[in-house]
Amino acid sequence: MGIDRMVVTNHRIEVPLDWSDPTGPQISVHAREVVAAEHADDASRPPIVWFQGGPGHEVAFPDHRGSWLEQLLTRYRVVLLDQRGTGLSTPLDARALPIADPTRLGDYLRHFRQDSIVRDADRLRATLYGPDTDWYVFGQSFGGFCSLTYLSHLPDHLRGVIITGGFAPVLRETEEICARLFSQVASRNADYYARFPDDAPRVRRIVDHLETADDVDGHGQRLTARRFLTLGNLLGQQHGAAELHGILERAANDLEQLGMLSGTVHERVASMMSPATNPIYTVLQEAIYSNGPATRWAAERARRADACFALDAQPAPYFTGEAVFPWMLDELPELTPLRDVANALAEHENWPPLYDVARLEANTVPVVGTVYWDDAYVERTMALETVSMLGNCSPWITNEFEHGAYRHEPQRVADRLFAMLDDLTARG
Repeated sequence: MGIDRMVVTNHRIEVPLDWSDPTGPQISVHAREVVAAEHADDASRPPIVWFQGGPGHEVAFPDHRGSWLEQLLTRYRVVLLDQRGTGLSTPLDARALPIADPTRLGDYLRHFRQDSIVRDADRLRATLYGPDTDWYVFGQSFGGFCSLTYLSHLPDHLRGVIITGGFAPVLRETEEICARLFSQVASRNADYYARFPDDAPRVRRIVDHLETADDVDGHGQRLTARRFLTLGNLLGQQHGAAELHGILERAANDLEQLGMLSGTVHERVASMMSPATNPIYTVLQEAIYSNGPATRWAAERARRADACFALDAQPAPYFTGEAVFPWMLDELPELTPLRDVANALAEHENWPPLYDVARLEANTVPVVGTVYWDDAYVERTMALETVSMLGNCSPWITNEFEHGAYRHEPQRVADRLFAMLDDLTARG
């Protein structure tokens, strides 16, 4: 089909739910191949597969030719993969779970991490372009984690890899990763309150109000203080601090004028998560870091370890960043169907290894990518540790951008990374 000077072709393949049991239950995986209309007949253009951030976030429909997609279309045939459980692949939804029993559902959901996603992708590569055809990989955020898993387990048909904000902490485990991320979030909070000192008393007043009042939205759902504080996820985004300040100004004015928070503020908090349609994120958000040990709600334990995140902290509590907390499964009606399976998976031991460190050290596939100096989602020192360990890797370490730079400055980021990839490839 033709869309905004692009040719978009849908593809669907069947893959094993469990790749260790290829003849067992099957699920479907969907992808769209997108080609610039002016190059639709150019068979020499190499394919590149897009690994979306996440886990559990679907790829947006390519409704226009712009942003990073436009940059990729100048060089590649772009394969937008709906990672298993997302988009038009066999879906997962908290309101229509495929299995009722929490133990069996946990067995099912364990197969939705990076190790399964990259095997799906490689099957798609062989199906679309032939078993001997090589392609490129692009990974944003969690997509970068997938890229490193691909390099670990199935590197033979990779021509090159681009990673933006996604050099996974492959040498660390969930406990330490969450602790360091919370330290990073704490620093962001300190910087925020220093920049907007009037917001500390605003936050204190809002938190006290939400702790003592039934402030409900238009659907009758009460907003709690700890859910309000998840707005701290904005602190890792371009212009996010200013955006958060605007929300706090509005919320403080609402309390003064209305004695309650407006529907606008409720909607902003609700938009931070789409739990009913993203069970993968809810139950696997910490498991994507584990190469064996149980995660046991590491983010919640990291939060409790720092008194600055306590609701009674003075002059105001810190906002939390990107994390799933066990209280969400009790507080949010959309998540209650996932409570038992999430708790079971948090206690699950013996996760399969996601990375092969020896193979990554010996890697010869050209890898380029960004490490953002103050990344709130992928902690800098652990990302640099991965970059230093990874063979044939050329990083762009920068403090100019936040985690989503590929969206905000797509041409500048693309020009730099494409040049780095071409240079690394030429050097052989």
